[in-house]
Amino acid sequence: MARALISVSDKTGIVELAQKLQAAGVELVSTGGTFRVIAQAGIPVREVSEVTGFPEMMDGRVKTLHPLIHGGLLALRDNVMHMQAAKQHGIEMIDYVIVNLYPFSETIAKADATLEEAIENIDIGGPSMLRAAAKNYPHVVVLVDPSDYAWVGERVAKGEAIVREERFALAAKVFRHTAAYDAKIADYLTQQAGESFPQSLSLTYEKAMDLRYGENPHQKAAFYTSAQKVYPSLQTAVQKQGKELSYNNIQDANAALDLLLEFTDPTVVAVKHMNPCGVGTGRDALEAFTRAYEADPVSIFGGIVAFNRVVDAAVAKHLTELFLEIVMAPAFTEDALAVLAKKKNVRVLELGEFGHLTSAVPSLVLRSVRGGLLIQESDWRTVQPDDLTVVTKRAPSKAELDELLFAWKIVKHVKSNAIVLTHAHQSIGIGAGQMNRVGAAKIAIEQAGERAKGSVLASDAFFPMPDTLEVAAKAGIQAVIQPGGSIKDQLSIDVADEHGIAMVFTGVRHFRH
Repeated sequence: MARALISVSDKTGIVELAQKLQAAGVELVSTGGTFRVIAQAGIPVREVSEVTGFPEMMDGRVKTLHPLIHGGLLALRDNVMHMQAAKQHGIEMIDYVIVNLYPFSETIAKADATLEEAIENIDIGGPSMLRAAAKNYPHVVVLVDPSDYAWVGERVAKGEAIVREERFALAAKVFRHTAAYDAKIADYLTQQAGESFPQSLSLTYEKAMDLRYGENPHQKAAFYTSAQKVYPSLQTAVQKQGKELSYNNIQDANAALDLLLEFTDPTVVAVKHMNPCGVGTGRDALEAFTRAYEADPVSIFGGIVAFNRVVDAAVAKHLTELFLEIVMAPAFTEDALAVLAKKKNVRVLELGEFGHLTSAVPSLVLRSVRGGLLIQESDWRTVQPDDLTVVTKRAPSKAELDELLFAWKIVKHVKSNAIVLTHAHQSIGIGAGQMNRVGAAKIAIEQAGERAKGSVLASDAFFPMPDTLEVAAKAGIQAVIQPGGSIKDQLSIDVADEHGIAMVFTGVRHFRH
C-alpha cells in the first residue's frame, strides 16, 4: 500500500488533497494539528506516533525525527540491502510527503515579534522530512507548495504516475524552499546578533512579479522582494490603477521614495532616470506639487511624482494635465482616484501612511559586480544645524541656513558629481552625474537661469578647485553648503569671501554612483 506523510502549518487545500489520496488507496499518516483537521473531515488517517511508537513530546518539538519515518523516506526501493534492512526493522515505505513549514517569515514580520517567538517558529522536523524526500525523488513524491496539490491529486486519483522529470522538478522546488527558509533564519539571527557583514552571507528573496523586460527590451527581468516587510516601499505599495510596473519604473519610484523620506513638511518629489528633476515643499500637497512642477516643467514629462501627503481631487486634476508614468502617495481620496482614472495608463501607487523615522531604519544596499557582490549600509546620515561649520567671513542668515539644509537633503540623492540650487524650498537647478564638479554647477545654473540670483547651492562633495565658487559667484548665488576636506579648501573660501557668499562645511560627503 502506498503511504503519504502529511504535516503542514498552512492547511490550505490539504483536506481536498487528503480526500483524493485516500480515495486512490493511499494510506495517510499525519501529525498534530494536521491530523486533527484530516480526521475531523472524516478521512481515515494514522498518527505519526502510532507509526513510531513514541508520542509527540516537548511541545511538539519531537515527533517525526525517528528512523521509522526517515527510513521510509530515504530507502532506495531498488536497493536490495535497503529493503532488507527496512523489513528487518519494520520500516514502512513512505511514497508521498506533503509538508510546509512553521511560519517563520510571518512571525518576524510582526512588529511586536520577540526573539523567543521567532526561535519557536524555526521548523526542524519539516525541513528534514522535505530534504530526505527530495533527495529520494525517484521513489518519493514531495510537495511543499500548495499550488501543486491540485494537479498531483488529480493524477493520483486517475491512477496516473508522477513521472521522474516531474518528481525532479518538485524536489528542486523543495531545496529552493528549504534553502530560502534557512537563509531567512540566518539573516534574522545575524541581525539579532548585531553582525552587519558576516563572513558568509545568505540572502533570499521571493519573486513578486515577472517584468516585461529590464532597462532595455532585450534584457529579461523580474522583481523580487524580501521576507521582511518594509513600510513604505515598492514591496508593500498597493497599485490602484495603471499598467504593470516596469524595471525602470521600480528603480525611479524607489529613488523618489528615498528622497521623499528626507522630509516631514508637505513635499513632492519628481524623478526622471533615477535623479530628482523637481522638489518642492509647501503648506499643503497642492503647493508642494506646484513648486516641484515649476522647478523643471520640461523634465517632469514622463516622470515619477511622489507625495508625502494624501492626494485629493484638486491635486489629481493638475496631475492629469501631465504625462506621468507613476503617481505615488500615502493615500488618495476616492474623488482623486476617479479623476486619475481618466488617465488609465498612469500607475497609481498607494504607499500607506508613514512617519519620518521610517527613513532612519538601517538597511543594506546591494550591487552585483562580476564575480561578487558589493554591500554597504544605506546612506541615511542626516545633518543638523549644529553639525555645520561656518568657514567664511559672512555667516548664513537663519533663512539661508534653513534653505541650505533643504538643498542638502536633495543633493544627497542626486548622482555624483552633483550640484543643486534651491530657493524658497524649491529646487531650481540640478546638475547630475557629471565628470567634473564645475560642469555640474554650470548645468544647474543654466537650468535655473535668472532664478539663480539669490539662491543657495549644495554640493555632494568638496570643491577640488575654486572654479565652482567662481561660476556660483558670477551667477549671484548667496550661500553654499558642501562637505569640505579638500587640500585647496582655502582657495574656495577666499573666492566666497571676495563675493560675500556665506559657506558652511558639513564634514559629510554623499557620493552616489
